Amino acid sequence: MRVLISGAAGFLASHLTDLLLSQGHEVVGLDNFITGKSENIAHLTGNPKYTFIKADVIEPVKVDGPIDRIYHMASPASPIGYVKHQIATVKVNSQGTWNLLELCLEKNARFLMASTSECYGDPQVNPQPETYWGNVNPIGLRSMYDEPKRFSEACTMAYHRERGADTRIIRIFNTYGPRMDPHDGRVVISFIRQALNNEPLTVFGDGKQTRSLCYVSDLVRGINMVMESDFHEPINLGNPQELTILDIAKEVLSLIPESQSKITHHPMPPDDPKVRKPDITRAKQILGWQPVVSRREGLAKMIEFYRAGLKK
Repeated sequence: MRVLISGAAGFLASHLTDLLLSQGHEVVGLDNFITGKSENIAHLTGNPKYTFIKADVIEPVKVDGPIDRIYHMASPASPIGYVKHQIATVKVNSQGTWNLLELCLEKNARFLMASTSECYGDPQVNPQPETYWGNVNPIGLRSMYDEPKRFSEACTMAYHRERGADTRIIRIFNTYGPRMDPHDGRVVISFIRQALNNEPLTVFGDGKQTRSLCYVSDLVRGINMVMESDFHEPINLGNPQELTILDIAKEVLSLIPESQSKITHHPMPPDDPKVRKPDITRAKQILGWQPVVSRREGLAKMIEFYRAGLKK
Protein backbone atom coordinates (compact mmCIF):
# COMPACT_ATOMS: atom_id res chain seq x y z
CA MET A 1 0.00 0.00 0.00
CA ARG A 2 0.92 3.67 -0.26
CA VAL A 3 0.65 5.30 3.17
CA LEU A 4 0.62 8.97 4.20
CA ILE A 5 1.82 9.91 7.71
CA SER A 6 1.46 13.45 9.09
CA GLY A 7 3.91 14.48 11.80
CA ALA A 8 6.35 12.07 10.16
CA ALA A 9 9.46 13.42 11.89
CA GLY A 10 7.98 12.98 15.34
CA PHE A 11 8.95 10.33 17.88
CA LEU A 12 6.01 7.97 17.32
CA ALA A 13 5.50 8.60 13.61
CA SER A 14 9.15 7.87 12.79
CA HIS A 15 8.90 4.46 14.48
CA LEU A 16 5.58 3.81 12.75
CA THR A 17 7.25 4.64 9.43
CA ASP A 18 9.96 2.05 10.11
CA LEU A 19 7.31 -0.58 10.87
CA LEU A 20 5.30 0.14 7.71
CA LEU A 21 8.40 0.15 5.50
CA SER A 22 9.44 -3.21 7.01
CA GLN A 23 6.02 -4.54 5.90
CA GLY A 24 6.80 -3.54 2.30
CA HIS A 25 4.60 -0.46 2.06
CA GLU A 26 5.51 2.85 0.45
CA VAL A 27 5.40 5.79 2.89
CA VAL A 28 4.92 9.48 2.22
CA GLY A 29 5.84 11.59 5.26
CA LEU A 30 4.58 15.12 5.98
CA ASP A 31 6.00 17.42 8.64
CA ASN A 32 6.66 21.13 9.19
CA PHE A 33 9.29 20.53 11.92
CA ILE A 34 7.59 22.61 14.62
CA THR A 35 8.45 19.84 17.07
CA GLY A 36 9.52 17.02 14.74
CA LYS A 37 13.25 16.37 14.30
CA SER A 38 14.96 15.78 10.97
CA GLU A 39 17.36 13.34 12.66
CA ASN A 40 14.40 11.04 13.42
CA ILE A 41 14.01 10.32 9.70
CA ALA A 42 17.61 10.87 8.55
CA HIS A 43 18.16 7.11 8.29
CA LEU A 44 15.45 6.99 5.59
CA THR A 45 17.38 9.19 3.17
CA GLY A 46 17.79 7.35 -0.10
CA ASN A 47 15.13 4.74 0.69
CA PRO A 48 13.21 4.34 -2.60
CA LYS A 49 9.99 3.53 -0.74
CA TYR A 50 10.09 6.72 1.36
CA THR A 51 9.15 10.24 0.23
CA PHE A 52 9.21 13.27 2.49
CA ILE A 53 7.20 16.46 1.92
CA LYS A 54 7.76 19.50 4.11
CA ALA A 55 4.24 20.79 4.64
CA ASP A 56 1.80 22.01 7.28
CA VAL A 57 -1.47 20.09 7.36
CA ILE A 58 -3.39 23.15 8.55
CA GLU A 59 -3.23 24.10 4.85
CA PRO A 60 -5.07 21.95 2.28
CA VAL A 61 -2.95 18.86 1.58
CA LYS A 62 -2.09 17.94 -1.99
CA VAL A 63 -0.41 14.61 -2.67
CA ASP A 64 0.04 13.22 -6.16
CA GLY A 65 -0.92 9.64 -6.84
CA PRO A 66 -2.97 7.13 -4.88
CA ILE A 67 -3.08 6.96 -1.09
CA ASP A 68 -4.45 3.87 0.68
CA ARG A 69 -3.94 4.83 4.34
CA ILE A 70 -3.61 8.14 6.21
CA TYR A 71 -2.18 8.21 9.74
CA HIS A 72 -2.79 11.64 11.31
CA MET A 73 0.07 11.77 13.84
CA ALA A 74 0.87 15.50 13.60
CA SER A 75 0.72 17.59 16.78
CA PRO A 76 2.97 18.83 19.54
CA ALA A 77 2.50 16.11 22.17
CA SER A 78 4.32 17.27 25.30
CA PRO A 79 3.33 20.09 27.67
CA ILE A 80 6.42 22.09 26.71
CA GLY A 81 5.60 21.68 23.00
CA TYR A 82 1.91 22.48 23.09
CA VAL A 83 2.20 25.34 25.57
CA LYS A 84 4.90 26.93 23.40
CA HIS A 85 2.86 26.38 20.20
CA GLN A 86 -0.68 26.80 21.48
CA ILE A 87 -2.35 28.12 18.33
CA ALA A 88 -0.52 25.66 16.06
CA THR A 89 -1.63 22.83 18.37
CA VAL A 90 -5.25 23.95 18.17
CA LYS A 91 -5.08 24.27 14.38
CA VAL A 92 -3.34 20.96 13.63
CA ASN A 93 -5.96 19.12 15.72
CA SER A 94 -8.89 20.94 14.14
CA GLN A 95 -8.22 22.32 10.65
CA GLY A 96 -5.45 19.75 10.12
CA THR A 97 -7.79 16.88 10.96
CA TRP A 98 -10.47 18.36 8.72
CA ASN A 99 -8.03 18.71 5.80
CA LEU A 100 -6.80 15.15 6.08
CA LEU A 101 -10.34 13.80 6.33
CA GLU A 102 -11.14 15.64 3.11
CA LEU A 103 -8.05 14.06 1.55
CA CYS A 104 -9.13 10.63 2.73
CA LEU A 105 -12.45 11.06 0.90
CA GLU A 106 -10.71 12.38 -2.22
CA LYS A 107 -8.30 9.41 -2.29
CA ASN A 108 -10.79 6.83 -0.98
CA ALA A 109 -8.25 6.10 1.76
CA ARG A 110 -8.63 4.76 5.28
CA PHE A 111 -7.95 7.39 7.98
CA LEU A 112 -6.60 6.98 11.52
CA MET A 113 -6.74 9.80 14.06
CA ALA A 114 -4.04 9.69 16.74
CA SER A 115 -5.87 11.02 19.79
CA THR A 116 -4.67 10.97 23.38
CA SER A 117 -5.35 9.86 26.93
CA GLU A 118 -5.46 13.58 27.71
CA CYS A 119 -9.06 13.42 26.45
CA TYR A 120 -9.82 11.95 29.87
CA GLY A 121 -8.34 15.01 31.63
CA ASP A 122 -7.74 14.56 35.35
CA PRO A 123 -9.90 11.42 35.53
CA GLN A 124 -12.34 10.54 38.27
CA VAL A 125 -12.42 6.96 36.98
CA ASN A 126 -9.38 4.68 37.16
CA PRO A 127 -8.51 2.84 34.96
CA GLN A 128 -9.97 4.83 32.08
CA PRO A 129 -12.20 2.90 29.63
CA GLU A 130 -13.13 4.37 26.24
CA THR A 131 -16.70 4.83 27.51
CA TYR A 132 -15.52 7.40 30.12
CA TRP A 133 -16.22 10.94 28.92
CA GLY A 134 -13.46 12.58 30.94
CA ASN A 135 -12.90 15.44 33.36
CA VAL A 136 -11.30 18.20 31.28
CA ASN A 137 -10.81 21.90 31.98
CA PRO A 138 -11.83 23.57 28.68
CA ILE A 139 -9.80 26.74 29.37
CA GLY A 140 -6.96 25.28 31.44
CA LEU A 141 -3.24 25.28 30.69
CA ARG A 142 -3.58 21.98 28.80
CA SER A 143 -6.79 22.94 27.00
CA MET A 144 -5.02 23.86 23.76
CA TYR A 145 -4.16 20.15 23.48
CA ASP A 146 -7.01 18.34 25.30
CA GLU A 147 -9.94 20.10 23.66
CA PRO A 148 -8.74 20.06 20.02
CA LYS A 149 -7.99 16.35 20.38
CA ARG A 150 -11.56 15.84 21.58
CA PHE A 151 -12.75 17.92 18.62
CA SER A 152 -10.62 15.77 16.29
CA GLU A 153 -12.42 12.69 17.55
CA ALA A 154 -15.81 14.39 17.02
CA CYS A 155 -14.77 15.52 13.54
CA THR A 156 -13.56 12.03 12.64
CA MET A 157 -16.82 10.42 13.74
CA ALA A 158 -18.86 13.08 11.90
CA TYR A 159 -17.06 12.30 8.64
CA HIS A 160 -17.56 8.60 9.27
CA ARG A 161 -21.27 8.87 10.05
CA GLU A 162 -22.34 11.51 7.53
CA ARG A 163 -19.95 11.06 4.63
CA GLY A 164 -18.97 7.42 4.98
CA ALA A 165 -15.27 8.04 5.65
CA ASP A 166 -13.43 4.86 6.62
CA THR A 167 -11.98 6.03 9.95
CA ARG A 168 -10.22 4.76 13.07
CA ILE A 169 -9.42 6.51 16.40
CA ILE A 170 -6.72 5.64 18.93
CA ARG A 171 -6.15 7.16 22.37
CA ILE A 172 -2.45 7.00 23.14
CA PHE A 173 -1.26 6.69 26.74
CA ASN A 174 2.26 7.46 28.00
CA THR A 175 4.79 6.03 25.55
CA TYR A 176 8.58 6.03 25.77
CA GLY A 177 11.57 4.95 23.71
CA PRO A 178 14.42 6.18 21.48
CA ARG A 179 14.00 9.41 19.46
CA MET A 180 12.08 11.32 22.12
CA ASP A 181 13.17 14.94 22.37
CA PRO A 182 15.37 15.05 25.51
CA HIS A 183 13.95 18.47 26.38
CA ASP A 184 10.25 17.98 25.70
CA GLY A 185 9.38 17.70 29.39
CA ARG A 186 7.87 14.21 29.38
CA VAL A 187 8.67 12.26 32.48
CA VAL A 188 10.74 9.28 31.28
CA ILE A 189 13.07 11.15 28.94
CA SER A 190 13.46 13.98 31.46
CA PHE A 191 14.57 11.54 34.16
CA ILE A 192 16.97 9.74 31.80
CA ARG A 193 18.53 13.00 30.59
CA GLN A 194 18.90 14.29 34.12
CA ALA A 195 20.36 11.03 35.43
CA LEU A 196 22.88 10.69 32.59
CA ASN A 197 23.98 14.30 33.15
CA ASN A 198 24.14 13.91 36.96
CA GLU A 199 21.45 16.54 37.40
CA PRO A 200 18.68 16.44 40.03
CA LEU A 201 15.64 14.42 38.94
CA THR A 202 12.66 16.78 38.96
CA VAL A 203 9.58 15.25 40.59
CA PHE A 204 6.48 17.43 40.79
CA GLY A 205 4.50 17.37 44.02
CA ASP A 206 5.00 14.34 46.25
CA GLY A 207 5.46 12.11 43.20
CA LYS A 208 2.48 9.92 44.06
CA GLN A 209 0.62 10.79 40.85
CA THR A 210 0.65 7.78 38.52
CA ARG A 211 1.49 7.00 34.91
CA SER A 212 1.44 3.83 32.79
CA LEU A 213 4.37 3.42 30.43
CA CYS A 214 4.20 1.64 27.06
CA TYR A 215 7.33 0.97 25.01
CA VAL A 216 7.25 2.46 21.52
CA SER A 217 7.48 -0.82 19.59
CA ASP A 218 4.37 -2.12 21.36
CA LEU A 219 2.53 1.13 20.72
CA VAL A 220 3.22 1.38 16.98
CA ARG A 221 2.32 -2.29 16.54
CA GLY A 222 -1.02 -1.47 18.17
CA ILE A 223 -1.52 1.60 15.97
CA ASN A 224 -1.00 -0.51 12.86
CA MET A 225 -3.41 -3.17 14.15
CA VAL A 226 -6.12 -0.56 14.79
CA MET A 227 -5.72 0.77 11.25
CA GLU A 228 -6.20 -2.72 9.82
CA SER A 229 -9.17 -3.52 12.08
CA ASP A 230 -12.84 -2.95 11.30
CA PHE A 231 -13.63 -0.92 14.44
CA HIS A 232 -14.48 2.79 14.17
CA GLU A 233 -14.83 4.02 17.76
CA PRO A 234 -11.85 4.96 20.00
CA ILE A 235 -9.44 2.28 21.20
CA ASN A 236 -7.05 2.85 24.12
CA LEU A 237 -3.42 1.91 23.49
CA GLY A 238 -1.08 1.82 26.46
CA ASN A 239 0.35 -0.33 29.19
CA PRO A 240 -2.01 -0.88 32.15
CA GLN A 241 0.86 -1.40 34.61
CA GLU A 242 0.43 1.73 36.73
CA LEU A 243 3.21 3.17 38.90
CA THR A 244 3.99 6.45 40.60
CA ILE A 245 6.21 9.18 39.20
CA LEU A 246 8.49 8.67 42.20
CA ASP A 247 8.80 4.96 41.37
CA ILE A 248 9.72 5.83 37.77
CA ALA A 249 12.48 8.14 39.03
CA LYS A 250 13.85 5.43 41.32
CA GLU A 251 13.76 2.82 38.56
CA VAL A 252 15.65 5.07 36.14
CA LEU A 253 18.32 5.69 38.78
CA SER A 254 18.62 1.95 39.43
CA LEU A 255 19.35 1.42 35.72
CA ILE A 256 22.03 4.15 35.67
CA PRO A 257 24.05 3.11 38.73
CA GLU A 258 26.91 5.50 37.92
CA SER A 259 24.61 8.52 38.18
CA GLN A 260 25.20 10.98 41.01
CA SER A 261 21.69 12.41 40.66
CA LYS A 262 19.28 12.87 43.55
CA ILE A 263 15.51 13.27 43.46
CA THR A 264 14.16 16.76 44.08
CA HIS A 265 10.55 17.89 44.50
CA HIS A 266 8.94 20.92 42.85
CA PRO A 267 5.40 22.39 42.94
CA MET A 268 2.75 20.61 40.88
CA PRO A 269 1.93 22.23 37.51
CA PRO A 270 -1.72 23.17 36.84
CA ASP A 271 -4.13 20.45 35.65
CA ASP A 272 -1.51 17.70 35.93
CA PRO A 273 -3.50 14.42 35.98
CA LYS A 274 -3.26 12.53 39.28
CA VAL A 275 -3.80 9.12 37.73
CA ARG A 276 -3.31 7.68 34.27
CA LYS A 277 -4.04 4.02 33.54
CA PRO A 278 -5.66 2.62 30.38
CA ASP A 279 -8.36 0.01 30.39
CA ILE A 280 -7.20 -2.02 27.36
CA THR A 281 -10.04 -4.55 27.39
CA ARG A 282 -11.27 -3.25 24.03
CA ALA A 283 -7.81 -3.58 22.44
CA LYS A 284 -7.44 -7.12 23.76
CA GLN A 285 -10.87 -8.22 22.56
CA ILE A 286 -10.92 -6.52 19.15
CA LEU A 287 -7.25 -6.63 18.18
CA GLY A 288 -5.74 -9.35 20.34
CA TRP A 289 -3.20 -6.67 21.31
CA GLN A 290 -1.38 -6.08 24.57
CA PRO A 291 2.12 -4.83 25.45
CA VAL A 292 4.89 -7.44 25.50
CA VAL A 293 8.03 -5.36 26.30
CA SER A 294 8.63 -5.14 30.04
CA ARG A 295 9.22 -1.69 31.50
CA ARG A 296 12.71 -2.55 32.71
CA GLU A 297 13.68 -3.93 29.29
CA GLY A 298 12.27 -0.87 27.52
CA LEU A 299 13.96 1.58 29.87
CA ALA A 300 17.31 -0.22 29.45
CA LYS A 301 17.00 0.05 25.63
CA MET A 302 16.13 3.72 25.86
CA ILE A 303 18.98 4.50 28.26
CA GLU A 304 21.47 2.76 25.96
CA PHE A 305 20.25 4.86 23.02
CA TYR A 306 20.76 8.14 24.91
CA ARG A 307 24.10 7.15 26.47
CA ALA A 308 25.59 7.26 22.98
CA GLY A 309 24.50 10.74 21.97
CA LEU A 310 22.71 12.70 24.66
CA LYS A 311 23.26 16.45 24.61
CA LYS A 312 22.73 18.63 27.65
